[in-house]
Amino acid sequence: MSDPVIRVENLGKHYRLRHQQPERYTALRDVIAHRTQSFLQRLNPLSSFKPQSANRNEEEFWALRDVSFEVNAGDRIGIIGRNGAGKSTLLKILSRITEPSTGSIRIKGRVASLLEVGTGFHPELTGRENIFLNGAILGMSRTEIRRKFDEIVAFAEVEKFLDTPVKRYSSGMYVRLAFAVAAHLEPEILIIDEVLAVGDAAFQKKCLGKMEDIAENEGRTILFVSHNVAAIKKLCNYGFFLQNGDLLFQGVVDKSIEFYQENIHSDASFGNNQNIQINDVYPKKINDFFEIKNINLVDQNGSEIKTITTGKSLQIQIDYLSQEKVIYPSFILACKTATDIKLFELHSSPTISGHMPDIEKGHGSITLIIPYLPLLGGTYYFDLSLAQVAVKRYFTIERLIKLLIEPSDVYSTGYLFDQKNGFIEIPHKWEYS
Repeated sequence: MSDPVIRVENLGKHYRLRHQQPERYTALRDVIAHRTQSFLQRLNPLSSFKPQSANRNEEEFWALRDVSFEVNAGDRIGIIGRNGAGKSTLLKILSRITEPSTGSIRIKGRVASLLEVGTGFHPELTGRENIFLNGAILGMSRTEIRRKFDEIVAFAEVEKFLDTPVKRYSSGMYVRLAFAVAAHLEPEILIIDEVLAVGDAAFQKKCLGKMEDIAENEGRTILFVSHNVAAIKKLCNYGFFLQNGDLLFQGVVDKSIEFYQENIHSDASFGNNQNIQINDVYPKKINDFFEIKNINLVDQNGSEIKTITTGKSLQIQIDYLSQEKVIYPSFILACKTATDIKLFELHSSPTISGHMPDIEKGHGSITLIIPYLPLLGGTYYFDLSLAQVAVKRYFTIERLIKLLIEPSDVYSTGYLFDQKNGFIEIPHKWEYS
């Protein structure tokens, strides 16, 4: 096995946050203490000397803490996490823009980074001049840049503005040209932050296609930060999940996305803006007068289950308590993937399916019967909504139910179908004549 192209060990980055304090005079002793501290720290960076007054207005913030991982040549790493998780800080350190506070990094190969709109571009230079400038920064010779020049310009679609200073470019044009340069000048490692969100949908699709080609056909390494989990899943084969500066999960991209989605939905919101934890603790209020007392998943034999296989019957039993009569209720069960792609909705509305009468005050139970569950193997989530169309009220509990469907031999051939084959199995047959 070859050595990793990126090896990160115990990486940390901290900042000092200064807080504005009420104005007061600065005494001579404060100035002397501050200058003495600065002098001693220059003599010995490891010195623990800290005058009491020095940190009164400062707070230490760790953007990254003890992060360790390895990346092999040809890996496509999707880095996901909430805003402020440390994703951009990690990329800046790997791009040698920011120095780490602790830990070590080893990188083998030429790195091209696209972290912000116009990174590495000089606003007063034209697009043509910036292609050569950016290529030189990436370590390319003038001959190499000339060889790739026409491809870069064609990909960026900025031929008309090639001799215009880039300070007059729109943010979309900036991104087009910056990505084209970074992608075509053959770096061994390509690092991309969420800048592609600036471009239009057609260009984003074009960029994803180019990155796929770079990774799969050219064997180069990609680190990609994005909040678009569909793009992460399409492009990447591994995922890193960061939270509050910690690397909480690293593994195959599907598991990383699932871990991320479960985390961001750990606080699901209702119509009344309360929060609940996604677990098996009941009751759970859907609004101020209706609460879910319990939910059971039952198979075709009436047995309670946690998992099921494709094509089996499924019953969802919902026990509830209503503090008032609910007129014209409509329950909506929406099935979603781990990446929040909605697959289908099932309605109990009297105006849609005609199934649900008014709900009387007190305890009750609702059972949804699905005779044939077409979902292929994988993890799925169900949102439960209660709508009262007549009075225009709508409440939702997101990810109320988590269902694991085991990969199954749908056609009895020994091949196990799961989400790599899609999400839904449709009964069908082939005829030849």
